[in-house]
Amino acid sequence: MNKWHKLLIIIALLGAVAFIVEHKKRQGFACAGGVCTLQDVKQTAQPAGAATPAQKPLPRLIDLGAGKCASCKMMTSILDELKTTYTGKLEVVFIDVWENQQAGQQYGIRMIPTQIFYDAEGKELFRHEGFFAKDDILAKWKELGVNL
Repeated sequence: MNKWHKLLIIIALLGAVAFIVEHKKRQGFACAGGVCTLQDVKQTAQPAGAATPAQKPLPRLIDLGAGKCASCKMMTSILDELKTTYTGKLEVVFIDVWENQQAGQQYGIRMIPTQIFYDAEGKELFRHEGFFAKDDILAKWKELGVNL
């Protein structure tokens, strides 16, 4: 392979890296030094129930999973429905721990998906590992004394 072929390969690789970084930025990632992390992690890393002064703190359900995990994909429609149905009563957050391994460590995740239930003050109330059906999630909130 001559030097021109090598140069073309290097240029193509640099272009691919630039494209990936720009794509990640548009998806809400912050990229620096070739590493991309979710910008929203700082927000979700706040104590559960933390709110701006104008907002009333809400109970929070954090689902930690991955976009390519089968059980996690099954949770997607449930989480979306909970977000829509309980707007203003419950905060629902999804964190992809394959995209953001630091969050998985921060929350002490052993398997995915994992759901963590927090009260409005940010205290962890319950943790579940694996798929969790909508009716079971709502029953758990009720059992925990949170009326949605």
